[in-house]
Amino acid sequence: MELQEFSFGNFRSFKEINTLNLAAAKLKSKYKTVDENNVFTTDNSENVSFLKSKVIYGANASGKSNIIKSLVTFIKIINNSVKDAHVLHMVDPFRLSTETEHEPSFFQIIFWDKNTKYRYGFELNNERILSEWLYGKPGEREMCFFIREGNDIIELDKTNFSEGDKLNSLLIDDKENDLFRNDSLFLSALSSFGFGKLSKHIIECISSFIIISGLGHQGMYEYAGDSLDNIEKKQYILNFLKKGDIGIEDLISVEISNKDLPDNLDNNIRKEYENKKIKLLLSSRKKFDERMKFVENESFSFRISESEGTQKLFELSPFIYNALKENKTIIIDEFDARFHPLLTRKILELFNSKDNKGAQLIFTTHNTNLLSSKLLRRDQIEFVEKDRYGASSLYSLAQFKGVRNDASFEKDYIHGKYGAIPFLGNFKNLVD
Repeated sequence: MELQEFSFGNFRSFKEINTLNLAAAKLKSKYKTVDENNVFTTDNSENVSFLKSKVIYGANASGKSNIIKSLVTFIKIINNSVKDAHVLHMVDPFRLSTETEHEPSFFQIIFWDKNTKYRYGFELNNERILSEWLYGKPGEREMCFFIREGNDIIELDKTNFSEGDKLNSLLIDDKENDLFRNDSLFLSALSSFGFGKLSKHIIECISSFIIISGLGHQGMYEYAGDSLDNIEKKQYILNFLKKGDIGIEDLISVEISNKDLPDNLDNNIRKEYENKKIKLLLSSRKKFDERMKFVENESFSFRISESEGTQKLFELSPFIYNALKENKTIIIDEFDARFHPLLTRKILELFNSKDNKGAQLIFTTHNTNLLSSKLLRRDQIEFVEKDRYGASSLYSLAQFKGVRNDASFEKDYIHGKYGAIPFLGNFKNLVD
């Protein structure tokens, strides 16, 4: 699956509809290898090429994280609206304007799967779905599969989307309308039926995104630990850590009882293991004698002895493995946090390489060292800026006219040429 666009509006700090675009623009970089390595193509009817990575910059509190939260909200509503109406409470409209605070939020995705283009979206508030639509383009012309307004399906392609017609017929016979509520999505309801195969497939495609929106999440740590049971994944994780100059020779997962936890284990970590099957992760490093001759490997408790940066790299590694192996889209908030700038650059280069055939990496960052024409195309660089009224906007460096291919993107950004930087006051006044 290839992500082309994700659009969202009236959500948190974003008042207007904004679009994160992963389609490659028709531009040329200074370095030919950047254009060759950072873009991939598929056999699709529109000859769209896709970006392998997208980097998002902006000041603190500009709204960068809200882009990722909007995608998380979109996916959770798709997956859970049928079984949990409370999921609609995740919708948080732009509340700094009387114009939008009571208006619906907007979400839409455009992606390709097996050379077919899909466009799916909906508008909703905390209580109900106001509209919903699905379009498909298997050939030269985009077809409308269905359009929903309120609880009515006002347009339906009975030939190309016959499963929608089947459910719609059931709805007519369902006097209580238990099959389809005003707080659940039509596509999600369809996917719960055996005949809703296309709907289920579309939801599986959208749900395949790997989204990492927090640091030190226990679920990530456990998933990475469980990945060591797979020989291929373990080797990848070890190679990943070694190439990151971490110094770890091996990782071993051992099962222990609660009483065998190390005495110096942090109390918060200890609580995580209460009433759980415990797997203790050990890292081993080379040990040398007084002549600097290798003696043996020394084992350490990973959670106690390794740095937060090492732990983050370990937690991310199986997700990066999955993205690259299965050509998935991975989205990471504050990607550079706890990482050395050179390490962040190397991981970005991993995605922007010929070996990557279709995985896409999207992340927010403050690392301006990545703003280089040797590393990124102009359409791979996005900025988020918040105006004086508290509304965020998302825009690409490719939208600026007159930016030369050999321009110093980093220098020009720091000097405010592209916006999306903080306007800082005089900190001297904070000293008594």
